[in-house]
Amino acid sequence: MVRMGILDSILSKKSPVGVIGLGYVGLPLLIEFCRAGFPVTGFDNDPQKVELLTAGKSYIRHIDLSVLSCAERARFRATGDFALLADMECILVCVPTPLNRNREPDMSYVLGTAEIIGTHLRKDQLIILESTTYPGTTDGEMRAILERTGLKAGRDFYLAFSPEREDPSNRDFSIRTVPKVVGGYTRDCLRLAEALYGAVVERTVPVSSPRVAEAAKLLENIYRSVNIALVNELKMLFDKMDIDVWEVIEAAKTKPFGFHAFYPGPGLGGHCIPIDPFYLTWKAREYDFHTRFIELAGEINTSMPDYVVEKVALALNDAGKAVKGSRILILGLAYKANVDDDRESPSFRLMERLEAMGSDVEYNDPYIPVIRPSREYERFAGRRSVEISRNYDLILIATPHDEYRSIDFAGLGIPIVDTRHVVKSNGRYIYRA
Repeated sequence: MVRMGILDSILSKKSPVGVIGLGYVGLPLLIEFCRAGFPVTGFDNDPQKVELLTAGKSYIRHIDLSVLSCAERARFRATGDFALLADMECILVCVPTPLNRNREPDMSYVLGTAEIIGTHLRKDQLIILESTTYPGTTDGEMRAILERTGLKAGRDFYLAFSPEREDPSNRDFSIRTVPKVVGGYTRDCLRLAEALYGAVVERTVPVSSPRVAEAAKLLENIYRSVNIALVNELKMLFDKMDIDVWEVIEAAKTKPFGFHAFYPGPGLGGHCIPIDPFYLTWKAREYDFHTRFIELAGEINTSMPDYVVEKVALALNDAGKAVKGSRILILGLAYKANVDDDRESPSFRLMERLEAMGSDVEYNDPYIPVIRPSREYERFAGRRSVEISRNYDLILIATPHDEYRSIDFAGLGIPIVDTRHVVKSNGRYIYRA
């Protein structure tokens, strides 16, 4: 039975809320709880993030801390001192769930965070995982770690899973307006988690277990992955048939039922779509099940940079040049338009392949002035965005930033390979990829 103390504390918005992981998911969530009236503490092991937030500055372009009033800022703090978790009643975990070098789930962030929470766990705390993961993580591995303390989930502390649904730079939807799926380990766990999220979102969607909530999140992202793979494959086919796939999609989406438009590109990017399907694929092996459809979609999407490079070679060849020795400018390092997030961006794979073929590659991105260090593409760290000019042998459009849409690419007089339908007009130097 849920203890009324923590429920009353949540309903009165006096419950201290801690958010672990202050990235593209955790920081917006922390701000929303702060604006709702809760005392909030953000936890991160990056001292630079903590320092900036303490100074009232954001390190994520589309998140503006100035929206917080003075009173709201007084309820907000950031820290790297995880011992303060003991002071929290509600703890939300928003840490990365990447893939390792073998393309298998890297659970070190989630399980390592669970170990830290366990060190400071006390009775009547509510722990909620938001990181995307395979079914069984919350009520399996995470619960097992937390229960090493001798405290039992559903009796001494409360445990739930509620998947993040963050879409950076989307002006049509926000944390408040997107329904929040919530699955509790027990009914009491669900009741508390619903009460907490009910204070900051317009609608909660309770489900029967954390596993259902975990599976729902994977379904959302797998749905996108396989449909993007479909239009990517059709793009390659229609190109051979001299049919514009973008015109086809625009015509097809006029059907008011039974069709949802997806768009092709140079490959998948971001922290969700290129990664999350493989969490389920990996988990399926425990059940001796082969997720053929998911894996085929992954193969198609992963192959798209190679298709784009072929188009680059063709465009250069038409201009009497080879890939080797050519100067190429990639427009867009971010994985999607109008954000400063380059995680899993296909632009990195394009740079890697073109440089391996002997090209001199530079990039322009108004949102990413310098490439940050990353585990997979460390050698690109420190490179800086350059100006767009005609002093290149070819320009490759990889990200459809708004800033690119007003440029007269045809007037540059050099080959343009457009992977995102940024250039609307056809011309001698315009190539679709």
